[in-house]
Amino acid sequence: MTESAIDALNAKFAIPGQLLFKTKANGQVAVEISNKQATAEIMLQGAHLISWVPGNHKDVIWLSKQASFAQGKSVRGGIPVCWPWFGPHESSPSFPAHGYARTVPWNVVETVSLKDGATLIRFAIESNAATRELWPHPCNLEMCMRIGTELKIDLTTENTGDESFVIGQALHTYFAVGDVREISIQGLESCDYLDKVDNFKRKTQNGAVRIDQEVDRIYLQSVDDCLIDDASMQRRIRISKTGSASTVVWNPWLETASKMGDLGENGYLDMVCVESSNAADDVVEIAPAGSHCLSVCYAVENL
Repeated sequence: MTESAIDALNAKFAIPGQLLFKTKANGQVAVEISNKQATAEIMLQGAHLISWVPGNHKDVIWLSKQASFAQGKSVRGGIPVCWPWFGPHESSPSFPAHGYARTVPWNVVETVSLKDGATLIRFAIESNAATRELWPHPCNLEMCMRIGTELKIDLTTENTGDESFVIGQALHTYFAVGDVREISIQGLESCDYLDKVDNFKRKTQNGAVRIDQEVDRIYLQSVDDCLIDDASMQRRIRISKTGSASTVVWNPWLETASKMGDLGENGYLDMVCVESSNAADDVVEIAPAGSHCLSVCYAVENL
């Protein structure tokens, strides 16, 4: 993006002392937010949040030290937006995994300095010839982020066509942890899950989730808050959601991480993905003129 385009964004959407657009790595553009409650950074490609630091806490969001900010490529870490399908495409394996929303530019629609001190920013994605080859259904996709002591994200899909369609999606959030071997994830007790590491066998969670090996699971009928208890960082991350009845928990562990190339040395020990999703049997059918909102709220509590 040219400097004149950055200037135009700032002229229209910047909030003095609170929100500013800047050119980052490889010419990509980021939104930097700093208010009395939190700081955050969001890339316009993918509307991809890569940092959220509320109050006196350390960053809640993990970003790989080896993350590559390349045009048309997803960033390793942050909150990638998986849409309009989750995982491989059902019928076209050549289509990009997790859809295309995380790798295309989003437009800024609105920025607001809220009365309570938080900052609101709204993004929308426009279809074009390339995206219509992947997703021919007329629709609007919008994401609203509220940056404050809590991070609230609404991902809304509106069907503007004459036929129903089905979407799968996830907010593929990478949470920063002190040592993944020492955390526990509560809120998924007794949920059935599909275990990708074990050929998608259906299993039942017994007690809190603990991670000491590769984990790649879709938890079914998961609607309760998830809590990441992190004793080494002396904090609890609370994940609340609506519009989602499935939760993905992922950590690649050493062997898989070493093949990925962009997690960084021992990066898998510093992160865990707990993803609010519409996946597996939780995909959503949206009728003409209908809409669906996947909404999450992240909060940090002291342990």
